[in-house]
Amino acid sequence: MKNRISIVFIFVAIVGFSQTKKDTITTNNQQQNAAQTILNNTISKGLTIGGYGQVDYNQEESNNGTLDIHRMIILIGYKFNDKVQFVSEIEYEHVKEVFVEQLFLNYGLSDNMNLRAGLMLVPMGIINEYHEPTVFNGVERPSMDKSIVPSTWREIGVGISGRIDNANMRYQAYVFNGFSSVNGSKVLGGANGLRNGRQKGAESTINTPNFSGKIDFYGIQGLRLGFSGYFGRTQAADEVDKRDGADVGISMLGLDARYTHQRFSARGQFVHAAISDTKAYNIANNADLGSALQGWYLEAAYNLLSPTKEQRLVAFTRYETYDTHASVDESISKNLAYDRKELTFGLSYHIAPGAVVKADYQLKDNALPGVQVANQLNFGLGFWF
Repeated sequence: MKNRISIVFIFVAIVGFSQTKKDTITTNNQQQNAAQTILNNTISKGLTIGGYGQVDYNQEESNNGTLDIHRMIILIGYKFNDKVQFVSEIEYEHVKEVFVEQLFLNYGLSDNMNLRAGLMLVPMGIINEYHEPTVFNGVERPSMDKSIVPSTWREIGVGISGRIDNANMRYQAYVFNGFSSVNGSKVLGGANGLRNGRQKGAESTINTPNFSGKIDFYGIQGLRLGFSGYFGRTQAADEVDKRDGADVGISMLGLDARYTHQRFSARGQFVHAAISDTKAYNIANNADLGSALQGWYLEAAYNLLSPTKEQRLVAFTRYETYDTHASVDESISKNLAYDRKELTFGLSYHIAPGAVVKADYQLKDNALPGVQVANQLNFGLGFWF
């Protein structure tokens, strides 16, 4: 608890001593996501169409490689007037699966405040909102963002977003439906944390609303700091929501930072999720859900080409550690295989704004003695328009 209070105090102190700045991280490092691109369209009325996607090659040591059209996304937006806009993302994964990743209406209450409702991304960390392949290094998204956050995490809800110019802040606050306690045949567990519980807007169950909020601070040139929180309980269907072990409580906190200066950029992220009532849940569902999930990563990158060139050749390295059994209750034993570490290093060659070719290598390990985890080679193509 003391560590969390210290983080909040430091964040408030930075805000208090800053001066009003333009949000430079968006323009300098192309850190603008697909939804914001649609919403920032300057046309007075009409249709916006775009897309992004990636093609991957992955090969674990001693295994054959796999080729995959990992995702292809179609962006469709419509501006009804100066106040009302529609945003959607339709995603095709692995050629055979179709999902709706976002679908919401945005109503401008004022220049600095918007009301939103529909299927929206939960604002936690960096990648969940900024997951387009041209705005992150590495062929694959950071692993902790798959198991702990977990991207792409979206649910149906309503709330507000906007900015406070004098405080150099952007803010978001939403009420969502939560993770499903039991999602078909899938339960929450140690292997991938809360990931199996994502309802994704598909006939979602809701019996208790969940709160999500985030503040982004950009008062220092080239720097963006984010502080996010998510609080609530998982959702259970009518026939099981009164049973012992039907749901668990979730309190998740995240801190992230992005910095860019000329050819250098860096980012980092920390997320901690405290899970309550796991003993009853694990017994009722034969599960191994941890009572705490935690992870962090640090990444540094440098553009090897002149900043005057349109093309960029970015060398990067990222170290991450994440544990979906950071703590466990007495109903299960801690699985050291879920305490994982990865070192990823490689190149991102931006051949044009919105088009990138990537290559990286991942050194993987976990805390289980005597077990060697296979390292992995990755190549990829990414685009965004």
